[in-house]
Amino acid sequence: MGRVTQRRKVHKYVLDGSPAALEYPVRHREDVLAVEEPLEIRLGRLSYSVTMRTPGDDFDLVAGFLVSEGVIWAPEQLVSLRFCAGEDENGVQTFNVVEAQLRPDVPLPDTGRKVYTSSSCGICGTDSIEAVRKSSHFSPQADPLMVDANVLASLPALLRKSQRVFDDTGGVHAAGLFKIEDDGGPRLLCLREDVGRHNAVDKVVGWALREGLLPLTGTVLQVSGRASFELVQKAALAGIPVLSAVSAPSSLAVELAEANGLTVAGFSRGTSFNVYAGDARILRPEPALPVAQGPGAYGSGA
Repeated sequence: MGRVTQRRKVHKYVLDGSPAALEYPVRHREDVLAVEEPLEIRLGRLSYSVTMRTPGDDFDLVAGFLVSEGVIWAPEQLVSLRFCAGEDENGVQTFNVVEAQLRPDVPLPDTGRKVYTSSSCGICGTDSIEAVRKSSHFSPQADPLMVDANVLASLPALLRKSQRVFDDTGGVHAAGLFKIEDDGGPRLLCLREDVGRHNAVDKVVGWALREGLLPLTGTVLQVSGRASFELVQKAALAGIPVLSAVSAPSSLAVELAEANGLTVAGFSRGTSFNVYAGDARILRPEPALPVAQGPGAYGSGA
């Protein structure tokens, strides 16, 4: 497996007006960067997709990508995963090509589509929005999960505690899958990091597929970025009922969530969050004081 981080020499400019900065405004130091490399995904010997990703958990990434593309939805449909031969200019194995063998009865997708995804976009290369509105084999809408508001608000901090690569680089996204236990508390099942937020989610979903956990009923997917259309799509295809993000959702993400019965929360910052779809799943805390009525009683949300 390739390196997850890389050290580089940088020139740091300090312009805070301090005596030290005035004397030495430019300093030379080492910084740690998150590695970004291409990964080619093959179905048998046919090239299907190339994605830019942070090396690590590549088998999970490929499995999750195939779930997100609607190709598979059960672990027995994926017969095997293996790294193919590939070397850099120094003759070192790159681990940048993964071959997936599907069960013979699994229909192959259109491999002539030449899917290319960058680390910032999970659906680039598809012909239209309708092409990614795939029918899910699971129904998040039927999931009876209820989530306490205080529990949902606590998930970004729990996610942040386990972001090891972010601690080193400050340059990766994270996706964490939390199981809501019978007592209402959260338990972290899986966390993955990647330069691409959609890759981080695919790695989580792929882990769950390979563990035989789909559909992911009773779970919350907490992400470190925004809640985009493709992340809602991935959650729906994995049977995840709740998606929570520290930043904003897009309008299309909310529309897709409403159509599939997902709960989408955004701007989750520890003490507050906005619910854009599926508010019925949130258990509201009891107000400490009587709720004011009349004009001016309601303020605008964050």
